[in-house]
Amino acid sequence: MSLSCFDLGERMLSVEEALVALREFSPAMLESERLALEVLPGRVLAEDIHSTINVPQNTNAAMDGIAVAWPQDTGTLPERWLRVGKVLAGHRHPEGEVAPGCAVAITTGAPLPRGTDTVIMQEQILETRQNGQDWITVERAEMVRRGQNVRQAGEDIRRGSLALPRGTRLKPQHLGLLASLGVPSARVHRRPRVAVFSTGDEVTAPGEVLGGESIFDANRFALRGLLAGLGCELFDLGILPDERTRIQAALEQAAREADMVITSGGVSVGQADWIRPALADSGDLGFWRIAIRPGRPLAFGRLGERQIPFFGLPGNPVAVMVTFLQFVQPMLRHLQGEANWSPRRLTALAEAPLASRCGRVDFLRGVYHADDNGQLWVRSTGRQGSGILSSMVVANCLIEITAERDGVEPGEAVIVQPFGELT
Repeated sequence: MSLSCFDLGERMLSVEEALVALREFSPAMLESERLALEVLPGRVLAEDIHSTINVPQNTNAAMDGIAVAWPQDTGTLPERWLRVGKVLAGHRHPEGEVAPGCAVAITTGAPLPRGTDTVIMQEQILETRQNGQDWITVERAEMVRRGQNVRQAGEDIRRGSLALPRGTRLKPQHLGLLASLGVPSARVHRRPRVAVFSTGDEVTAPGEVLGGESIFDANRFALRGLLAGLGCELFDLGILPDERTRIQAALEQAAREADMVITSGGVSVGQADWIRPALADSGDLGFWRIAIRPGRPLAFGRLGERQIPFFGLPGNPVAVMVTFLQFVQPMLRHLQGEANWSPRRLTALAEAPLASRCGRVDFLRGVYHADDNGQLWVRSTGRQGSGILSSMVVANCLIEITAERDGVEPGEAVIVQPFGELT
């Protein structure tokens, strides 16, 4: 399906319309590769992982103490037990089945001997020796419950069950689980290759001399950090001047080498904004106007023979970060195999009035917290200009004010998107 089928062009899109269009235009998920467990952090599974074993493999003791063979004909615990052996983690009790009324000393993780069904912790037992036999007395026997302190085989994961579904972005807990299953490697989607450059004669790289009419290039480094957080491979093409031929050549190069191209600046209707016309020469422009603040001039299209996605983000750094989080991030996650991902949203009450305008979605930088009753409250960070990057530094969330609202009064509910692994 081509971009022109949607006839988006110059029309102002709602945020939801833009997200629907981006889902429609998203390329297929990237191909997969099999990698060793130790290099999997942050990668996204391209296959379901089923367990080939029970976890734990054996019914075992949850703590040090004694494993007792509870007599079948009584519901109460005998106060005295004959100790008939000892079993350590990694070993089995060598004496066969334990007779009722007998006990075996056991350490945490050791398999329960046959005949035993309950573990009493070490702190509750006293050992004595009489007539050449070892006897154990249980203190506070009335507190012992049959079956306590025992981990059943397969109670965590059963053999044959789904342990992790495809589409899971692997965090430390997932890696631990894979290791517990004995999985040495897994198939994951490869990392997206993303080309990034900034545009503008006024943009200066950090470390160079700043001219009187210039600004340092904050956008590209914010994007580098966001892309690194998503595990992307970065092609940094630097800063390009406001020259259509230079920009078009960079777009064509990136279309051959990358899976996505992201630029910042140069996408509005200004005389020196060459991104849109250069994109028209090298690909298709889908849309560039979204009813959002900050970030309304955001161009999306496709480049080159492979029709790779292109995002032309705004020129101000806060707008760059907000539009990346809302529009670029979902597509990158889709490419990596995280289908149907969306930002985490919570509901909080406004501590003070929040300014907004009907007809657009406003994303304010905010700080949220929970009161003593667990209720979430949120306030803005103050001035909300799209060039005030310090407002992102002190924030811990974005406040999402939907298009039908003309401001938020104190005590009214509002949506917040907590900053997470990327911010």
